[in-house]
Amino acid sequence: MSLGSLIRRHRKQRGLTLKAVAERAGVSEGFMSQVENAVKSPSVETLMNICQAMDLDAGALLTQLSTQKRLFVFPKAEWEDVEISHTGFATHRLVPPERREGIDSAVLFLQPQQTLPVRKDVKGVQEVLCVLEGTLELRQADQTVLLNPGDSAHFWSIPGDQSITNTGSSLAVALWVGTL
Repeated sequence: MSLGSLIRRHRKQRGLTLKAVAERAGVSEGFMSQVENAVKSPSVETLMNICQAMDLDAGALLTQLSTQKRLFVFPKAEWEDVEISHTGFATHRLVPPERREGIDSAVLFLQPQQTLPVRKDVKGVQEVLCVLEGTLELRQADQTVLLNPGDSAHFWSIPGDQSITNTGSSLAVALWVGTL
């Protein structure tokens, strides 16, 4: 997680707008946006002002940044512990939501004959699907491909006209990665 995304997370947790923090910190809203998007880095003085505007200790923020977990592992031995809901599928995110930047990733578990819905509120994002176990059908608009263990597909999302279905007779497991 970058300094900017950590600042954004704390700002949102406090229910503050970008504009409110920028005004309190004495910087422009555009600059605050660039800091949160890791386009620009604030000076130490500006960082102190931003933290003060959010009633946040700058030292604690930097400690949180330096001690954050940077490696996430989901061993195959834990696949058995995943509970599949009444929907017929489960996802195990590889990184917690507050730590995601740029990409999202998960291991997907899909019961036979079940279809996985498309992510909500996505437009023009890329996805990669790699089948680890079972057989999956990827449908996009008028094109359908069958993916077997070891097969992968890289595609641009088509909200409302895309699906992933387990066409096999056993549980399908896939690694999925998508841009945000």
